[in-house]
Amino acid sequence: MHNAAYAALSLDWRYVRLPLAPDRFDEAVRALPGSRYRGVNVTVPHKLAALALADEATPAAAAIGAANTLTFAGGRIEADNTDAGGFLDALETPPRGLRALVLGAGGAGRAVAWALREAGAAEVSVWNRTSERAAALASDLGVRHVPAPEAADLLVNATTIGLETGLSDSAAIEALGIGSLEAPATVVDLVYRDPSTPVAAWAKRRGARVVDGLEVLVRQGARSLERWTGRKPPLEVMRVAVRDAGAA
Repeated sequence: MHNAAYAALSLDWRYVRLPLAPDRFDEAVRALPGSRYRGVNVTVPHKLAALALADEATPAAAAIGAANTLTFAGGRIEADNTDAGGFLDALETPPRGLRALVLGAGGAGRAVAWALREAGAAEVSVWNRTSERAAALASDLGVRHVPAPEAADLLVNATTIGLETGLSDSAAIEALGIGSLEAPATVVDLVYRDPSTPVAAWAKRRGARVVDGLEVLVRQGARSLERWTGRKPPLEVMRVAVRDAGAA
């Protein structure tokens, strides 16, 4: 996705994969600017460590408590979290005034709940299979914890359910406890899998508008790219690259 975007922008840049063990993360990241790296995207389990080593953080990264994007500039490391902004970009229509239900209380769920609250959702509720985690997240962010999924205008799956290919669609929906819910107007599934996920299929059968995880991924990546390059991201080029990779 990034390499396709750099080519479209005529930038002689490269985006590469760097597997790092947790005990080498700090040392390796601090050495990257010397090898002409401009920045990195950070995945689990490094998002907390990325925020901790940064010299400064955006309000989103600081409030969420994790970073997925680091930028090297002027000898300093800047931390950002594009999970939140990328999610809102993928929605396209602001969630102001909506009742939102977030399934999952991990890092992705935390970013989404914060983003929805900041964007003016009328109500943000969080459910998690481990109730204590949802309660702790809700307390931290000043949103609602619900013991069971309930009706909403916007539903977001921020769990890993649907990532496991061995789980049937019906089993996945049962595990999330959403089978009997009224159809929300919009469903966002952060899991990206081709051709579809159990949550996306469930939502489509009920006539909901579905935003899939690949679109959220594109929007997160676009925000990172813009931070690093200062250029407007070629969104359609990035979408095509992601969809082609998913199909392959």
